[in-house]
Amino acid sequence: MPAGPSLSDRQRLHWLRLIRTENVGPVSFRGLINRFGSAEAALAALPELALAGGAARLSRIPSEAEAEREMEAARRFGARFVAVGEPDYPPMLRRMDAPPPLIAIKGKAAVFQPPAVAIVGARNASALGARMARLLAAGLGREGYAIVSGLARGIDAAAHEASLSTGTVAVLAGGLDRPYPPENVALAERIAAEGALVSEMPFGWEPRARDFPRRNRLVAGLGLGLVVVEAAMRSGSLISARLAGEMGRIVFAVPGSPLDPRAAGTNGLIKDGAILVTEARDVAGALAPLSGGPPAAGGALPLEEPIDFSAVPPPAQGERALVLQALGPAPVGIDELLRHTGLHPAQLAMVLLELDLAGRLERHAGGAVSLIFPDP
Repeated sequence: MPAGPSLSDRQRLHWLRLIRTENVGPVSFRGLINRFGSAEAALAALPELALAGGAARLSRIPSEAEAEREMEAARRFGARFVAVGEPDYPPMLRRMDAPPPLIAIKGKAAVFQPPAVAIVGARNASALGARMARLLAAGLGREGYAIVSGLARGIDAAAHEASLSTGTVAVLAGGLDRPYPPENVALAERIAAEGALVSEMPFGWEPRARDFPRRNRLVAGLGLGLVVVEAAMRSGSLISARLAGEMGRIVFAVPGSPLDPRAAGTNGLIKDGAILVTEARDVAGALAPLSGGPPAAGGALPLEEPIDFSAVPPPAQGERALVLQALGPAPVGIDELLRHTGLHPAQLAMVLLELDLAGRLERHAGGAVSLIFPDP
């Protein structure tokens, strides 16, 4: 499906307000648009939906003035907001499960058209690890691949620097105007001039520890494959590798000395089935069957066949009670919930959306959900 038409300025404003509302994530955003037809209509319905889901308090909805200020901040910074389904939205992100509805981009949209490979690794990279990242990035660039990474010090920075001339994309954990770490600000400016910076976070947002897994998800989603150069056993790079595997991307790892803690994670990935990499041709050869044609596009919202909410009446308290009884702290699949409750898919989707907006639902990989219980 080709990319859809561009949003109007007013539509973009309300999309920004909706995605910036607390408890509205990519999945609930999609459900709201499918249910109400527009972000403006969804915003009007949010308080009633959250109360139906048992919200202890109503989420604050950004005003039009606040959204306009953020859009103006983006313009001053030389960036733009791109919605899923629009022509400039990265095609590989449209293939993700629950892609971000709206992302901020500074740079050249053309960098998203070639096939891409993500390269990630340790911040405290060894000299050999950084050299390997540069060799892989430069070699894959010559093969026609763009390089994606997270602008961190160490392996990320080495991969970006080596692919500036062939195409590189940096995904930020904070707002586009808050690159991290500070020593990579100059590198970020060069990437914006030659490639692109991407973020789903608000302008002015200082990155926190919990924001980096969100960044890692986009890093993994933008590439056909992901290469881990160096990683300790507990590291963000292994989170990126896990996310890439869950998305169906190919995971690669560079082996290292068993005596170096920075190689423990990569050696573990190889033991678990990641493809061993010693040169760029290892990656290019494995990805060649996947990179011959344009990525399959998800198109404009709705991102999947929309549920017909008019097919059945809205859920009543009895239906809500069935869903709450079926849910617990352990993740359960939507199909299992449908079988257990006997509800129509539209009724179940609506109850889950209400719980999501009330901050009572946690979503997991593969579409599973669980109930969030308040602290005792």
